Amino acid sequence: MSITLPRLPYNNDALAPYISATTLEFHHGKHHNAYVTNLNKLIEGTALAGETLLNIIKKTAIDAEKTAIFNNAAQAWNHTFYWQSMKPNGGGLPSGNIAEKINADFGNYDNFVEQFKNAGLTQFGSGWAWLVIKDKQLNIMKTSNADTPVAHGITPLITVDVWEHAYYLDYQNGRGNYLDIFLQHLLNWEFANANLEEALG
Repeated sequence: MSITLPRLPYNNDALAPYISATTLEFHHGKHHNAYVTNLNKLIEGTALAGETLLNIIKKTAIDAEKTAIFNNAAQAWNHTFYWQSMKPNGGGLPSGNIAEKINADFGNYDNFVEQFKNAGLTQFGSGWAWLVIKDKQLNIMKTSNADTPVAHGITPLITVDVWEHAYYLDYQNGRGNYLDIFLQHLLNWEFANANLEEALG
């Protein structure tokens, strides 16, 4: 069973004007699709061919000989998680259990925003900023290139892609503007709440 490219959870133009249809066409249709295509070529005929994406990540994370497989598998997984981390008319103040947990673990929402944005801004080069939960505690995490919390046994709740291909067509080199827009207008708090509920059992 090969790994397949998942459909976006919304139309290409659904996040406009914050993320354009053109960006999603390239980001999902070209970049994400390339990771899936490359991964299938790399695992064809191997013991990993029948594994889930998550299992492939876990089995190749610390194997230097399988770095190419890990990179493509992790990028395929990260992107699927990123699409779900956004929704039309998202962003703003959280509600539900995630709001209470943010206040408990960060002090308040503004502290969360500051730390999350700082993680995205200070990730040198390509990578990701994450809201994660480990040992029932919320934390902000950043990873470089294809690295992902799930490779380290850490549960992500939300992510933002800070590879340039995620925002350059819409924001050029304005990564900070893109992060502000993500937090204010795109972040899918329902997805974060669902992930939190699952993590806490």
